[in-house]
Amino acid sequence: MLEDSPKLAGLFNSLDRSAWIEIAAIAAVAVLLVRASQRALPWIANRLHGRARHYLLASVPLLRLVLIVIASGLILPIVIEPSLRNMVALLGAAGLAIGFALKDYVSSLIAGVVSAFEQPYRPGDWVELDGHYGEVVHVGMRTVSLVTVDDDTIIVPHLKLWTSAVRNANNGSPVLQCAANFLVHPQHDARRAREVLEDVALTSPFLYFDAPVVVSIAEETWGTRYTVRAYPVDPRQQYRFVSDLTVRGREALARIGAEALLPQVSVLS
Repeated sequence: MLEDSPKLAGLFNSLDRSAWIEIAAIAAVAVLLVRASQRALPWIANRLHGRARHYLLASVPLLRLVLIVIASGLILPIVIEPSLRNMVALLGAAGLAIGFALKDYVSSLIAGVVSAFEQPYRPGDWVELDGHYGEVVHVGMRTVSLVTVDDDTIIVPHLKLWTSAVRNANNGSPVLQCAANFLVHPQHDARRAREVLEDVALTSPFLYFDAPVVVSIAEETWGTRYTVRAYPVDPRQQYRFVSDLTVRGREALARIGAEALLPQVSVLS
């Protein structure tokens, strides 16, 4: 044990006042740059539209990761003599301690690094994660923040990437598909019903005209299901868009005599 003490002490350089000042300066500059990027880039992105907004928002967590890695790479040679033996010894000791004390935390951090490169979700995406659906507003090193339609902020650790599926509704695209369902009595003119539902979608003020409008029909045991699939101009308008399709679609079906139904649901006691 006593023989190993000089070897362990030899891992670290002797830090004088100038070394501490250099470390503090690097850390301060890194913190300032991270905070400036987290404020400036979203501020600029919120004044843009379409793909430019999504790409700029997606660059925020990646830029933060790059700044942290650069700062760590500049500080490490000041503190530790950059030899292969020293680096192997340090990383081995750090990995062992972290593995026991912060297994879940480190797993979330690793998943955060993976998410920064694989990008299963980015700021501006609408995702369902761990049973919660909302817009991604922030991707941190350990967690992702969602804002739901009820204006609730949900914080989900990246750790869920290892065990849960991620449903991404727009996957970095500025458009998002919406679906409005209509359940009607089977005794009606199906061709006419499909036509009026297409007209309802095409005349919606929220419709994104560069994407197709599709009306699908399925026969159920209790009647006929119509599903109108279309895209709003902005993903944040999805609920207003579906509500508009639902209200005007029901009115249009009633005008042609298509009786609205509720699906038959069996309840087991």
